[in-house]
Amino acid sequence: MSPSNNPNQENSLIITGEVRKTPARRVSPAGVVINRFVLSHHSRQVEAGMPRQASCNITVTACGTALEDQLRQAQAGAQVRVSGFLSSVRNRYGNEQLVLHAENIETINR
Repeated sequence: MSPSNNPNQENSLIITGEVRKTPARRVSPAGVVINRFVLSHHSRQVEAGMPRQASCNITVTACGTALEDQLRQAQAGAQVRVSGFLSSVRNRYGNEQLVLHAENIETINR
């Protein structure tokens, strides 16, 4: 069974972090609104009983108009919680990059 047809495959992520730059908005040739920004995450985690720093930058893509109201609050420097699924895309240099496709974006007041 191919992965795309396997109902037991899970792909979900919830992550918090800081919006690095105000989301860039564009419209695809098919007329779909696409917003993209980089989320910077830093936290303390426990792995194998030992504390460690965890950090990453991940590109977040929000397609369609459903998330536009949520994105208005996601300006540079805002703390947000993003939930969605992961997929890889090839950048213009041919390298694969992991991207979080947002299904929900919530601003966190800290």
